[in-house]
Formats: sequence, structure tokens, C-alpha cells
Amino acid sequence: MGADIRALKNRIKSIDSTLHLTKAMGLVASSKLKRAMDGMRKSSDYASAFKKVIENLASDSETRENVFFKKSASDKVRLIVIAGDRGLAGGYNANVFRLVKTFEGVEFFPIGKRACDKLGGKTTVYAEKFTYQNAIELSKQMLLDFQEGKFGKLGIVCTKYRSMLSQEAVVEWVLPFEITANESCSMVFEPDEKSVLEAVVPEYLAGVIISAVRESFASEISARRTAMDSAGKNAKQMIDDLSIEYNRARQGAITQEITEIIAGV
Repeated sequence: MGADIRALKNRIKSIDSTLHLTKAMGLVASSKLKRAMDGMRKSSDYASAFKKVIENLASDSETRENVFFKKSASDKVRLIVIAGDRGLAGGYNANVFRLVKTFEGVEFFPIGKRACDKLGGKTTVYAEKFTYQNAIELSKQMLLDFQEGKFGKLGIVCTKYRSMLSQEAVVEWVLPFEITANESCSMVFEPDEKSVLEAVVPEYLAGVIISAVRESFASEISARRTAMDSAGKNAKQMIDDLSIEYNRARQGAITQEITEIIAGV
């Protein structure tokens, strides 16, 4: 009986320590959430603005003959995979890697520590610290490789933020551009559409990449906060159940001691 009581007490103590950890991580996630959401909205607006420019440029027939609008002769596929920097975020990372497993013979460019560890990135690129300058450099590299025929299709595996409780891993195909031309465009581009397109394309692709990274990071923070809240509730329930069991065992031990004392007398 004494051993059972000690085991229950140690287990309650262990779960209580876990509860403190989940509370701390939940508070950290909550503190980062507003900044992550702001970053997601701003980067989304930025990418949308550049997409409108590309749509207007695509209204010109000569512009649509650009290499970035045409299907490449190469059948190789390249994927930028965005995952989290750490775990304890529910199914966030697992959903991304489950989607990645559906692709075979694909070249991966990972962003996020978990993605770099899983897919063997040359250097670790942290999603939380990913900057617009990083996006520009990656954009220029992808565009140059596409022009040289090193791959024929570029996609981004990222996580779409649906709500605090729902995030979805998806693939967004970004090269070649599949953009509907704005036939009602009244813009005049100087010096000409071709020159403007060459200047805008790297910025547009960088905007798409940084938008995907920011939205994925916001999804990661939301998933972690939800997971920590759920883990905290489960821990409290377990402590309550174990406390009842502990009190019953302790009361049984006391009753047994009283019975033995009375029998001895």
C-alpha cells in the first residue's frame, strides 16, 4: 500500500511539472501570435500587390512569350518545403512531411529547422528568422535555375492558416507562372512591358515565398498554442483523477493502520 501511495505521489508530481512546461510554452506562443499574424497579413498584401502588376503585364502578348510563362522542356520538379523550427505543435510538421512523401524524385529546398533536418539541407534555414533578403536571394536563384532548364516546375509546400484550430498543408505551384491576364488593363509601363517584367519578376516570386513562410510560421504558432492548451487540460484532468486515487489509497492505508492498532490493543 505504501509503495502505491509513493508511486501515485511521484506521478502527480511529474505531471504537474509537465503542466508548468505546457503553460510556459503556451504563454510564449501567445506572445508570438500577434506578431506572426501581422507578418502574415502584411506579406500576403505585398504578394497580392505584385500579382496584380504581373496580371496587368500579362495582358501584353509579347510579355506572355517570356520564359517564365512558358512550360519548360525539363520534366524535373523542385519543391521549397516550409516546416517548423521546433516541435510540440500538434500535427503541424507531420502534415507537411506527410504531403512531401507523396512526391518522388523531387529536389527539395527546405526552410525551417525540422525541414532541414528531415530533408538534408546544406545549411539550417530558420523559418522564424527568414527575412525578405533571404527571399530575394532564393527567388533569384530559382529564376536563374529555371531559365537554365535545371528544373521545369517549382512548387512551395507550405501550411495555409484557416483558423486558430485549423491549418492545412498544401502545395502552391509558382513556376512557370499560371496567371490570368487582365484584359481590361489600362496601365502604361515605362520604358516598356518587357523591361518592367524583368524587374518585377524577382520581387514577385520573393513576395510569394516570404508570404508562404510567414503564413506557415503563423500556422505553426497557432498549432503550438492549441496543442499546449489541449495538453494543459489533459494534464489537469490526469492530476484530478490521480489525486482522487491517491486520496483513496491514503485513506485506505490510514484505515488499515487504525484497524491494526485496535486489533493489537
